[in-house]
Amino acid sequence: MIDLYTGRTGNGQRPAILLEELGLPYRVHVLDLAKGDQRKPEFLRLNPRGAIPVLVDDNGPGGQRLVLAQSHAMMVHYAMQEGRFIPEDPMARALCFQWLSHVASDAAPTSGALFAIQNFVPEKSEANTQFFVDRLLAHFKYIDGRLGQAEHLAGELSIADFSLYPVYKARHDMIEKAGLRNFQRWAKTMGARPALQAALEKIG
Repeated sequence: MIDLYTGRTGNGQRPAILLEELGLPYRVHVLDLAKGDQRKPEFLRLNPRGAIPVLVDDNGPGGQRLVLAQSHAMMVHYAMQEGRFIPEDPMARALCFQWLSHVASDAAPTSGALFAIQNFVPEKSEANTQFFVDRLLAHFKYIDGRLGQAEHLAGELSIADFSLYPVYKARHDMIEKAGLRNFQRWAKTMGARPALQAALEKIG
């Protein structure tokens, strides 16, 4: 059995979406990040960094217990293990990893930085906030352009799409206001997937 220790964030949603899509059995443990559950000793034993998500698989590679952090590492590991959602075609696979990397290193972190600036920084600055708004919109326009060329980021459904959906979910107002129709068309299709819906319901 897989135990997923997670929270109500984009990073927390990603592995649940993939596990649900793969049909793998797992248990969800939702941590209350506002109350500091991620800093409790029992969680720090799983991830000393004190960050969600963390996945514990008692039947990991070679039958060994696997404790794995980082949502994108989880997605790559289980997609490769199950042979699904990473394209077999070398060109499509390369595009999958390109777009997965774009979400992991550009779109999602920029969205997270904007959230932090709007809610947590000691001194708020309208200019700094607008800088990150513009930066995030540039990422979204880039994605919208790709989705005008193909139904999915890699040309076929892949972990890159599952990784991107939580960013869309958090920023759908911005995407709709910008009139990014390709992005919205993609999101409507993704959001209708029963497994994705089930994963989000479990996380809350």
